[in-house]
Amino acid sequence: MTKVTFEADILRNQHPLDRGQTRYAGQKSFISSPDTYLWETGKDNNRLYNDNNMAQLRVEHELGNDWKLNAGVQYLNGKLHGYAVEANGIQNDGETLSRNYNYRELKWQDTDAQINLTGKFQFLGLANTLVTGLEYENYDYKSYIIRSSGDVGSYPINIYNPVLGQPLPELYRVTTHDRENLKTTALFLQDQVDLNERLSALLGLRFEHYEHDYKNLLPNTANWNTSHNAFIPRLGLVYKASDDLSIYSNAAKSFKPNTGASRNGDGFDPEEGLAYELGFKWQALDNMLSIDSAIFYANKENVLTLDPVDSVYKVAAGEVRSRGIELNIAGQITPAWKIIGGYVYTDAEVTKDNSLQKGTALANIPKNSFNLLNIYEFQNGPLQGLGLGINQKYIDKRAGQTAISTYTMKGYAVTDLVSYYQATPKLRLNLDVKNIFDRVYDESAFNLYAYPGESRTVQLGISYTF
Repeated sequence: MTKVTFEADILRNQHPLDRGQTRYAGQKSFISSPDTYLWETGKDNNRLYNDNNMAQLRVEHELGNDWKLNAGVQYLNGKLHGYAVEANGIQNDGETLSRNYNYRELKWQDTDAQINLTGKFQFLGLANTLVTGLEYENYDYKSYIIRSSGDVGSYPINIYNPVLGQPLPELYRVTTHDRENLKTTALFLQDQVDLNERLSALLGLRFEHYEHDYKNLLPNTANWNTSHNAFIPRLGLVYKASDDLSIYSNAAKSFKPNTGASRNGDGFDPEEGLAYELGFKWQALDNMLSIDSAIFYANKENVLTLDPVDSVYKVAAGEVRSRGIELNIAGQITPAWKIIGGYVYTDAEVTKDNSLQKGTALANIPKNSFNLLNIYEFQNGPLQGLGLGINQKYIDKRAGQTAISTYTMKGYAVTDLVSYYQATPKLRLNLDVKNIFDRVYDESAFNLYAYPGESRTVQLGISYTF
């Protein structure tokens, strides 16, 4: 039997570039309210147009005797263009922000192809599941950005009393004009062996080769090209302690080409790492509830972070480490009581670098994060089909940048209310209240920009299944 699937997407959207709130060291105070807006409005002032096109073809062919051949190809292209406003720096008074007006045009094209063979067989009396195949990717990216003055003092606005609608400054500084091409070829082989009724092992090896070409089209700049080969092994064990409980461990190397160029025009070595994980998966309450937990450790080299001097560029942290524990729960306590939740403790820091101190925290990663959604759905009576729930989320404090000196985003707790009514098997109504207590907090950061979390929001929805 052969199955052929074709999918295509054409997406068009437009939106302003909202840089949130600034976090310069010289500011009088930090603002986290989403009501404060500093970045202008209007299609000629701040409007980005995003076009994305995708076509995908997949073929699945049953060869018989538990063997299957899969092949696929995917083509993507897109364009992001338009005007925006961003920050230059804070003036000496601690409240006047210098900005730059800019225009950008980013284009990308990506072609991916993959073919793999999957099959089951017996070898030396042991059951094997084999997956092997080839992958190829050709990624091309072009960027052009022109800006107004970058001086501290140009295109000013008061952070605490912003007045929009100033005359637009002249665009004359071409800060980015480059083209990048990355070709990747990979061959992989993986075998899962059932050593006995309870113990299975997974052995995998991937060979990857890439060629990276970068052309800087600005005057008096250098071009470069490079290539790398890597062997990437993976090992795993799963022990089925009972029908409901499995214990697993795995170790794997990782390898990823780093795209882009540094502020000095140099390329980056590929990101390489080694990760270990030990955990369990438990199906409780007659498989109504799934609980899993794991401890993990990962060490990576050449991880890209935003350049603290100029967020247009990135820098490679020499070596970073992440370790911690996670716990997840999902399913039903009773037929009416549904639950989804998780807790993660993560210790992520720089362990070796030429400029960053050992122990520097990685940006946007909280040590503790927690989320728990409880829903009660009435099973009978006049309220049958009505579901009421509450979702509680807690995120610990986080570093805004991976830098020696940076700002800290405070921890926050947000409560959401969830309700829905299954009117018919096909018609569902829902009414949700996000951030019911209207907490003000920083949700994430991008270099010296912090993005406020969503204020109290009421959402009404209707869904119908045909």
